[in-house]
This record gives sequence, structure tokens and C-alpha cells, in this order.
Amino acid sequence: MKISPAWLREFVDLKVDDRQLADDLTLTGTAVENILEDGSFEMEITTNRPDCMNHYGIARECSAIYDVALRPIAPRLPEGRGAAQFPIEIADSSGCARYTARIVRGVTIGPSPEPLARRLESVDQRAINNVADASNYALWEMGHPTHAFDLDLLRGKIVVRRARAGETLKTLDGVERALSPDDLVIADAERPIALAGVMGGFDTMITSRTRNVLIESAWFDPVSVRKSSRRHGLHTDASHRFERGADFGATPLACARVAQLVLESAGGTLEGGEMDVVARPLQPPALALERSEVKRILGEDIPDNEIRRVLSRLGFGVTAGRTRPAPNPGFPAGSGGAHAAIAEESADYSVRVPSWRRDVERDIDLIEEIARIRGYNTFASTLPSFSGSVVEPPEAGINARLHAALLAFGYNQAISLTFIAPEDAARFSSAPAVELANPLSEEMSVMRPSLVPSMLLMLARNLNRGNSDVRLFEQGHVFEMAGARSLERSQLCLGATGAANPLSPHLPPRQFSFFDLKGDIESLLDMFDHKSLYFDAHTPDYYDPGRSARAVMDGTAVARFGQIHPQVAAARKLRQDVFIAEVLLDRLYARGLRQPCFRPIPRFPAVERDFSFIFPDAVTFATIREAVGALHVRELVNFQPLEIFRGGAAAPGSYSVLLHAIFQSAERTLREEEVAQWSERMMAALRGLGGALRG
Repeated sequence: MKISPAWLREFVDLKVDDRQLADDLTLTGTAVENILEDGSFEMEITTNRPDCMNHYGIARECSAIYDVALRPIAPRLPEGRGAAQFPIEIADSSGCARYTARIVRGVTIGPSPEPLARRLESVDQRAINNVADASNYALWEMGHPTHAFDLDLLRGKIVVRRARAGETLKTLDGVERALSPDDLVIADAERPIALAGVMGGFDTMITSRTRNVLIESAWFDPVSVRKSSRRHGLHTDASHRFERGADFGATPLACARVAQLVLESAGGTLEGGEMDVVARPLQPPALALERSEVKRILGEDIPDNEIRRVLSRLGFGVTAGRTRPAPNPGFPAGSGGAHAAIAEESADYSVRVPSWRRDVERDIDLIEEIARIRGYNTFASTLPSFSGSVVEPPEAGINARLHAALLAFGYNQAISLTFIAPEDAARFSSAPAVELANPLSEEMSVMRPSLVPSMLLMLARNLNRGNSDVRLFEQGHVFEMAGARSLERSQLCLGATGAANPLSPHLPPRQFSFFDLKGDIESLLDMFDHKSLYFDAHTPDYYDPGRSARAVMDGTAVARFGQIHPQVAAARKLRQDVFIAEVLLDRLYARGLRQPCFRPIPRFPAVERDFSFIFPDAVTFATIREAVGALHVRELVNFQPLEIFRGGAAAPGSYSVLLHAIFQSAERTLREEEVAQWSERMMAALRGLGGALRG
């Protein structure tokens, strides 16, 4: 929003130039993002500070920063003629706590005076007419929305109520809107005439024919205004402020200020006094503030007069609370005798929160006000005292080893949100997702049961920005429901696409493949203590079934990895092959890191045998290894495929494989006949799988 420094200086005498003013405001949390060419400040006001969404609120901040007086807004109105006669009723006290109105008769509608129009133009507001501009001027001056009705077009009375079923309202933008019973409206005796806190009605707006006006200023419930604003797709200056919490105590002042401006620019006479209806008093809280708490939080003993000065300049009412004895330095409190106390000091304050500071609810909020106005940069850079000790999590060492290995493999660490869409949760996990009670959006309404959706999103973003060679890893927690309770597990996810690390600078570049990822996974798993590790093809359906595998360590699945299924990649608009790995860290960490140990070189020679078989395509190496392992040949120390090829002697639908076996004993030299016997048993097991010995 735009703030005019010249307008600010009407309320406070500032000795600094505009650039220094912008810097000082920013340091206190009221950020000036930019100084525009016309000298105006472009400011970023946080949603919890609607009191600063106007010039008087910023001037109040300046008053506290520079310790200068703040001139009050004090409208001077003539004595009203007669008594204001227009009934006002608040039928919904939950939606409207206060409604204030004034009547001005005999106005002449026309252009606003040049100074007022120029002032509005300085904050990018278009002049409309002298009555509408008076309301707009007061909004930007003191921050409270007001509205003016053509009094002669109102029928009977003003009533603030909920809309009735079937009612409609034509708003100032000329759109006929169907109202909901949840909408809070301002109505007369027959129809709605304004959408409360959002926009006025077309049928009662100020025109060139208007002679008598009713000026209204109210306090509307922020939630009610927000819902109506969203429902009708209307975001106005008024709704922006009401949604964030307007000032309950400002309605009479705002109404009087608009009336003064109308009388000055449009003429007319004031009828009677103000009509102020309070349906539900909103009392600001009175908070207790301990000086000891101020010192504990800020680490500095702030003088009593400084605390009072800051809070008073910001509009807080500060009174002394109880007094307590001040202990003699060097003697513990309660030690008795002449050293028990030497004076009385004001230790506590009772602080009355002003009606415009709805964000201040606790003593810590008051302490924050003291700190920011005093200046965060004025506090000494010291560390708080700490009597405990740093305890390293038990898995910290394993994490460090794991991350160092991944960085060495060429992966970069990434961090993503723990919230994902329900569709992604269902697509990449079979477990029920943990739903959020108050989600940020529909697209992020459940806790992630898998790291894969976030990894695919990060890879896609890199590809969309021209980075085609990407390798990422993320370690984090995943969540799922187990009956009525939620479970939390630790996982590691790897993602890769594009070029692979060259094996040699003399070799041509090549694309990252399944075998590159498998090698990385094998290297990671080899860091952990285990007796057996094998890979099979049992992977979820979001992997390509021909280019994916599952890692099973000592009978427990610890990882799954491979290329993402082409249909999944196409749905996510991934333009090149993408590879993903999921490592179940809870299962892996239970084993611990493999400790290096000495193993003597075998004294007895090994015996090697090769077996050339033809198998149907349905027989995988995992099946072959399982069948051979079931023979329980203790001396079989290694069994692996050396060559796989198709065609030639292998008929369509089958493949030829050369299997290599190594037999060795640590106790004796193996005899030829026993190796032959084991070989025969192995060939029999392979024939049982449908294999045929190749001639």
C-alpha cells in the first residue's frame, strides 16, 4: 500500500528526511519496500497490523520511534439542528457489534476540493464526488471504513441482519448478487442496501441528485466479512480492513470525521448528534507485565521510563501494578535481617490494550512492542546462558555418512513440504493418508505417505527451467494411518535424470540408466551390516516393471528403485527418463553400519564352474538364485550371471545365460568328486525351473 510522507508529517513533527524515516520504520517491522518517484512509500503491512493500514497508524509508529507528540484527529462539528430521527437496529449482534450514524441535510454533490483530491491521488485513489471522497479520505487517514447512503432513498429504518433466502442486492459495481443466509447485510425496512463490510448498494448510492445523506460507521465481525467477500468474489479496501479486525472504538470518530469533511466540501447542515448503537461491547484486555519477564526475554534491563514511554506512545494505557521489595545486591532474597530489602520498586505494570491493537493478547506481545520500537539492532549480540549439554541423536553419525556418500555420488540434497495432494498420496502409497484438520489448500491437505510425489515435482521444476541433468536426494519423514493412530517413518528418496557421471574422460557422454541407480543403491546398502542382499522385481505399479527392482537385505525389503512408469511420467509432463529410489531408513538403521573387520586370505584354492542354460523369459535370476540357495551348499561362496543374450540357439520367448559358481572351503581343499556332485544338484534344480543345458 502507498503512504505519503507529507501526510504523515501533518500528525507528527519529524526532524529526519524521508529516506531515514523509511529506514527507521523498516527496522521496527513496518516495512517500507520502496520509495517511489513521487516520494511516496510503498509499504508492506502484515495482516496482523490493520491499525497501520492508514496514515494515522503509521504516524503513531513514528511518534513512538522518535518520541514526539502525536496530534489527535479531533473533528470540529457545529451543533446539530434538532434531533437525528432515523431508527437503527442491530438484529445480528454476532456479526455487528456497533453501528454509528450521522445525518447531514442540504448537501450539494460535486467535485472535491483540489487539496483533498490531490491527497487521494497521492495514494492512487480516484476522486469520485465530494461525499464519496470524504469517506475514502477518512479511510486512508485513520483506517476505519465508512459509507454514505442517500437518505431520501432509505425506507423507514436501518437494520443489520442476515440475508433472507432468495434476496438479491445490486452492489455499487452494478452487479446483481444472489445473497446467502450467511451474508451479513445492511437493510432498510424492505430490502438489503449494502453487503456489510464489503460494498454498498447501487440503489442507495450518492448521485448528483442527492441532497440528504446518512453517514454510517460500524464494526463487523472479521470472519463474517471474509466469508462474504470470498463468496461473492469481492475484495475492497473496506473488506481488506474489516477482515483483519477493525477498531471497535473508532466508529464515532470516523463518522464525525466524514461528517466534517462533507460539511466542508459539500455544505449542508448537521442534523442532531450521533446515533450510536452498541449491541455487544468489546472490551480490550488489561495485561499484567513483569519487568523481570522483560529482562528474561530481551536479555537486557530496560529502564522503567523507557517501557512506559514506548507503550504510551503506541497508545497503551500503562499504570503501576503492585510494588515489591527490591533485594539488596549480593544477598539472596528472603535472607532476613537488615539485608532483606533496602527499597521498594515498581516491579509490575497493568497495561490496557487499545481497541485498535487486536493482535496484542499476551505479555509477550507487549515485550515484542518494546523490543521493536527500542530497536532490535540496539541489543547486544550475546548468547543465552545454557546449563545443559548438547545430545547428538543416535542416528546422527549414520546420517552424516549417508549424506557424505550421496554427495560424493553427485546428488544434491533437497527439502520439500510434508503436505501433498490426496490424489498423490493415493497414487504413491497403499496406506491411508493422515488428513490435516486445517490444510493450507486442497492441493496440500494430507501429510505425505511417500517422498516420491515431492521428488517428481522437484525434478519436473528443474526440467521446466532448462536444467536437464539433475540428481537429488531428500531424507525426511512419511506419515500414514494405522487404525485410529498415525505412524511416522523415516525414508530416503533419490531422484535422477539426464547425463550420468562419466566413467572416464576418454569415453563419450551417456544417459543415466537403471544400472547407474542400482550401483548407487548397492554402494549405500553395502555400508550397513548384513549377511545377504539380493534384488527382485516386486515393485509398485508406478515403476516401469522392466526397469525396476526391490532390494531385500537378510529377508527384509529395505529399498525399491527404478525408472518411473512412462504413463506416470507423461501425466506429470516429464520430458525425459526419470529414475527414483526409495530407501526405508527405519529398517536399514536397525542394522547399524558395517564395521570393517579382518578376514584372512583363504589358504585353500577355489574351484570355479560355469553353467550355460536356456530359460523361458518368465524365469528371472531371482528365481534361479532362490532355487540354488535352497540346496544349502555351504561351500558355494559366489553365484552370479556372467552373460545374458537372446537369439541364436535361444528360441523366441527364451534367453541364454552363462552362470558362474565359485566353491571354496576355509578348512580343506575341495575334492573333484564333491564339486561334481554339487554341480549335478545345481543343474537338476535349474532343470526343475524349465531350464535346458545349452550344448
